[in-house]
Amino acid sequence: MVKRFLKTISRLGLLVLLTASSALADTLSVEPDRTQLYQGEVLTLTVKGSMKIDINLNNLFNFDLSQLPSPDIEKVEPDFEILARNQRYSVQTVNNEMVGEITWTYQLAPTRTGTLTIPKLTFKDASSSPVTVEVTDGTPPNQPAAVRDSFIELAADKAEVYVQEQLVLTIQLFFSGNLIRGELSEPEHPDAIIEPLGKQREYARYRDGIRYRVVERRYAIFPQQPGELTLPPIRFEGQARDASGQLRFLRDRQELFDVRVKPVPDSYPANQTWLPASQLNLTDEGLPPSGELQVGANLNRKLTLEAVGLPSEALPALPQAVPDAIRSYPEQPLRNTETTTDGLRSTLQQVSALVPVQSGEAVLPAIRIPWWNTQTDELEYAELPPRQYAIEGGSAVVAAPMSESGQTPDTQPEAIETAPSGSAEVSPWFITSLVLAGLWLATAGLWWHSCKRQTPPKHEDHQGDANERQAFTHLKAAIAANSAQSTGLMVKWARLRFPQQTFVTLEDVINFSGNADLATAVRQFQEGLFSNHSMSSSGQGARELTRCLEALRNHQAVSRNKAGLPPLYPAGLSN
Repeated sequence: MVKRFLKTISRLGLLVLLTASSALADTLSVEPDRTQLYQGEVLTLTVKGSMKIDINLNNLFNFDLSQLPSPDIEKVEPDFEILARNQRYSVQTVNNEMVGEITWTYQLAPTRTGTLTIPKLTFKDASSSPVTVEVTDGTPPNQPAAVRDSFIELAADKAEVYVQEQLVLTIQLFFSGNLIRGELSEPEHPDAIIEPLGKQREYARYRDGIRYRVVERRYAIFPQQPGELTLPPIRFEGQARDASGQLRFLRDRQELFDVRVKPVPDSYPANQTWLPASQLNLTDEGLPPSGELQVGANLNRKLTLEAVGLPSEALPALPQAVPDAIRSYPEQPLRNTETTTDGLRSTLQQVSALVPVQSGEAVLPAIRIPWWNTQTDELEYAELPPRQYAIEGGSAVVAAPMSESGQTPDTQPEAIETAPSGSAEVSPWFITSLVLAGLWLATAGLWWHSCKRQTPPKHEDHQGDANERQAFTHLKAAIAANSAQSTGLMVKWARLRFPQQTFVTLEDVINFSGNADLATAVRQFQEGLFSNHSMSSSGQGARELTRCLEALRNHQAVSRNKAGLPPLYPAGLSN
């Protein structure tokens, strides 16, 4: 029994009660692991204090570590951020008195550069001397980045760009050990449209013989104002365990060099859509290769404009001019943007039904679209030559033709008088159209009534989330201001509103909503960012986009995310 009691005392020898009457502080020392460091590094501060103690066996087994005193370390804020704190105790006999030595270890991250001071700390009746620390921006010149536990590398594909030209930013996060948690910031700027280029990549890479795990993200950045583009630093904070199981704090920041943004060249044609791209091609198909056409023939002409380095919203509407002898019935244009590791690729496709209505000679005019080749830094044109046709067969009454998709084009044909004067004929197509239109309106009315009945009420639980509510408020303000940050804020808000989903791009949010109106509103809003639309049309587009987002916010049911922010990396990456 005595042996067991002594064994317990040995194991719990540090768990003693410090009584107020005998706890007299003697010394307090402060020792940083270094006095010069870089802003992305973490400082380890060791504080040691000692005091006379008295063991009270009545309270030995009710010992609570939280009741022990500690120095006023909060004085280091706001110059330093306290990332973690730890404490340990030892007891020894000095001159027949029990003396306890307490050691506190703090992980401090500097919040700015310059000369920072760890002020005088107090513990009981003792105080320490102030300590000065020099914090420098950048990377240690005599220490390769690869020997650190984590570091960030940034790269841009160009040192200067034109306004609205694509700049590809690559962010690489290197870290060692098993990552427990991590937060890597994203690029942002009030005068730039920023789009992620797909999902992040994870792989391993060796640097100076050390194996690192790498997370790589790529972004397409489109500056909207000439001048200097200065992006805020990319920051990373995390925790990892090394091979011995020891917990390490990872922290780094890196800033991209300033990028010069040039204005539109004076040689670019006035009143033309500004198109800075590395490639731009215009093609057409569907017209017969011969120069002969028949009156009443139904032709489908497909114009396709392809661009490398621009989103589809930046592409201008394709010309629809045709001679009087030919009627044109264009469909709604189709826009598509594809994300690749090298940037954006986009297409604008316009299908039109062309119907010859009069015999004679007819010429489809040439199409000439100016664009700026960012690789050669020269003005170029995407063009199609004029096409001349001989139309045979007299003239005819023409009904609106059916398109390739089986839909009647949006543009209604004009009545063409070819019957003798005084006679009137009602086209069968006209009667059929009236019947179909009536059926369509009846179906649309039933659908609207059904949707109105099935719309669930607002979920108060979701609206009660302060972070999501604040993010949505910022998003609406950015849309109202026609800000280039709106697209990025949509993705950030959607991540908070729907935490069970993994949103990377704005396209992911649109696909999740399943709302064609939202897709149209986003496209029109982005078109406004890349063009010089009037303030009235921009305001109308902003209101429509806000309405669609509010409908998405109120309609979808989402479970709360009690665990906080989603993890930066997939589970397999931290194993």
